Amino acid sequence: MADDNAAVRRSLCLVLQSDRCFRVVGQAENGQDAVAMERNLRPDVVLMDIAMPVLNGIQATRQILTANPEAKVIILSAHGDDEYVEYAAKIGAVGFLKKQSAAEILTKVIHKVLKCRRFFSPAMAKITLRSSSL
Repeated sequence: MADDNAAVRRSLCLVLQSDRCFRVVGQAENGQDAVAMERNLRPDVVLMDIAMPVLNGIQATRQILTANPEAKVIILSAHGDDEYVEYAAKIGAVGFLKKQSAAEILTKVIHKVLKCRRFFSPAMAKITLRSSSL
C-alpha cells in the first residue's frame, strides 16, 4: 500500500483487516518506496495513491508494471478526474477507486481484481471506454 498520508494508510489497513483473506505486507509513503517494496515483497495487489512525493503513483505504477507485468495495481485518488482515470487504464492499472468510496467497497474490489477482473467505478468505466475508443 502506498500513500503519503499516514492516516489514510491506517484507515485502509483497518478496512483490509476486516477481511481475513487480506494481510498488509508493506506500507510506503512515496512512489519510490512503493516500487522497491513491490519488487522485494511481490504482493498480490498494490494499492497506489496518485499524489505522492519523490515519484507519483502513475510513475510508480508504470515502473512496477514494466518490471512485473503480472502485478495488479489499484489506483486510489481523492480526485476522479478523467485524466487520472485514463492514465491509470492506459498504463495497465487493474482498478481505480476514489478514496472517498474506498472504505465501503475496497475489499470487494480487491476480490474482483484477484479473480482477474478489472474494476473502475461505473462513472469511471465510461471514461476508460471513451478513451479506449479514441
